[in-house]
Amino acid sequence: MSEITETFTDSVVGFSVPPRDARGRIARLDKTATAILSAHDYPPAVAHLLTEALVLISLVGSLLKNDGSQVTMQAQTQGGPIRLLVCDYKAGQIRGYVDFDADRIGALGTSPNLTALFGEGYLALTFDVAKGEQTDKSGRYQGIVPLEGASLSEACQSYFMQSEQVPTLIRVAVSGGEGEYRAAGLLVQYLPEGEEGRERLHVRLDHPEWEHVAIMAGSVRYEELLDLAISLEGIVWRLFHEEEQVRVQRSVALTKGCRCTVEHYRRVLSRFPSEQRDSMADDHGNIIVDCEFCSQKFPIPLDQLVVQNERSTDV
Repeated sequence: MSEITETFTDSVVGFSVPPRDARGRIARLDKTATAILSAHDYPPAVAHLLTEALVLISLVGSLLKNDGSQVTMQAQTQGGPIRLLVCDYKAGQIRGYVDFDADRIGALGTSPNLTALFGEGYLALTFDVAKGEQTDKSGRYQGIVPLEGASLSEACQSYFMQSEQVPTLIRVAVSGGEGEYRAAGLLVQYLPEGEEGRERLHVRLDHPEWEHVAIMAGSVRYEELLDLAISLEGIVWRLFHEEEQVRVQRSVALTKGCRCTVEHYRRVLSRFPSEQRDSMADDHGNIIVDCEFCSQKFPIPLDQLVVQNERSTDV
């Protein structure tokens, strides 16, 4: 095992078990999850769900090697109390929000299952792969699977097994309340042809190497994942210390990264025809942009958009 500074929280650590053709990610969120949740007054059931989603997007997003790549997770339904859940990951920056029916959520209690929250819905993962990354897929691609299972973690695990056809095990633990949450998760995959391997699921799901890795990884306890006295690297070592070789990568810090700025919204709005911009403006000549992720409002004056658009036209 590599000698790397131990990481305890708000980070994701990558690792691999080469003799078993397996790779994994382990992540833990503390202050970062609380900072993201503080943008909205979420009831406990919604806060728990979003915290779980933030851990999942950290695990999945960190699978991509290039910092310019991004992964977006979207869970949506028609008619369910949770109308939409969105979160994304880019170079260690994560963000997310949930649109929900407050009255219907309140009637479900504090620990509703996935079906109660979403009814019949779907889970979509969209990968925006940055140019230059060494992979058999480039550009943007998306996979969609039904929202099935006891939790969002199970639905995400099913995504990899059904859409990517990569044997995958995911474990996530969430604790906390009153706006302060801690969460951690473990993702392990079987890739017999290396990081970019894509052998078919029906051939490899019962392979002895994968069965061994799945048993070892599946033995992790929820309280172990959440225990700040145990480093992320320490958990990996506990699970796989009997293996011939385990490689651990340097950790990536996980931070709140909404990426919303006035400059960004000016650029976006300047692409609209002037008639549409005029129709968006209020009585004071401002277009009010409401960021769902960080719950901030950005007033963008119309005259600034005109100036910017004229300059871009001259160039």
